Amino acid sequence: MFSTSASYRLITANLQRSLDNVAQQPLPSREIEYYKQEIANIKSVDDFMANDRVYRFAMKAFGLEELSYAKGLIRKLLDQGTDDPQALANQLADPRYRDLAKTFNFVRYGASTTAFTDATQGTVDRYIRQSLEEEAGTTNEGVRLALYFERKAADINGPFDVLGDRALLQVVQTATGISPATASQPIDKQSAEIAKRIDLSELKDPDKLAEFLTRFTTLWEIDNPSSAPASSQIAALQPAPFGIDVNTLMNLQNIKYGGR
Repeated sequence: MFSTSASYRLITANLQRSLDNVAQQPLPSREIEYYKQEIANIKSVDDFMANDRVYRFAMKAFGLEELSYAKGLIRKLLDQGTDDPQALANQLADPRYRDLAKTFNFVRYGASTTAFTDATQGTVDRYIRQSLEEEAGTTNEGVRLALYFERKAADINGPFDVLGDRALLQVVQTATGISPATASQPIDKQSAEIAKRIDLSELKDPDKLAEFLTRFTTLWEIDNPSSAPASSQIAALQPAPFGIDVNTLMNLQNIKYGGR
C-alpha cells in the first residue's frame, strides 16, 4: 500500500485526470447525468426540496451530505437567502452553508437561479471533487484530509476559519503538533495558539501550501501507518464526517474571523 504522501502525490500529480476518472465511474456518472437533466426544472426552493435526488446531489457537492436529513435547516437557509446580513447563511460560521445559499439564491434570482453556471456545471464540478475526496478517504483518511485542505486553503483567512471546520483543524493540529486536547480551552486561546504555530496567510502561496501538506502527510503517516495490521487499519480509515453537527453549528453561529 502507498504511503499517505505517495497516495496524495499520485492523485494531485494529474488532478484533472483523477477527477475525470471519478466522474466516469458508474454511480457518479448516473447522478451527474440526472442532475444535469433536472436542474433546469428547479425553479424555486419548493422544487429544490421536493426533488430529493437533486437535493442530495447538491448537499454532497457542497460538503453537506452528512446533514441531508436536516431539511428544516436547509429550507430556512434557502428561504432567507444571503442578502440580509441577519440571514442564517450569514450568521453561521461554516462557509459551506453560505456557499449553498449563494448558489441557490432563489430569494434574489427566482426562477432564473438554476440558469447560472454556479448552479449547473459549478455544482457538478463540486460534486466530482467531493467524490474524489471521499473515494480517497475509503483507503486513507489522511489523503482525504490533505485534498480537502488543499481545496479550502485559499479561503482560510485566519485561525477562526480553521477552528470552525473540524477537518481543517485536524490537519493544522497534525502538521503543527497542537494537541487535540486544546479544544477544551477558550476559543480565543485556541486561536492564539494556531497563530503562534503557523502563518496561515502563507498557505495562499502554492509552494508553501505544498510544503505544509508534505509535512502533514508525513506526520499523518507516522501516526497512522499505511502498513498497519488490518484490524487497526480498518479502524483508522473509517471516514469521519467533515464539519460539525447542527446543534454545535447553531452554538457557533456568531463565531467568525476575529472572534466577534
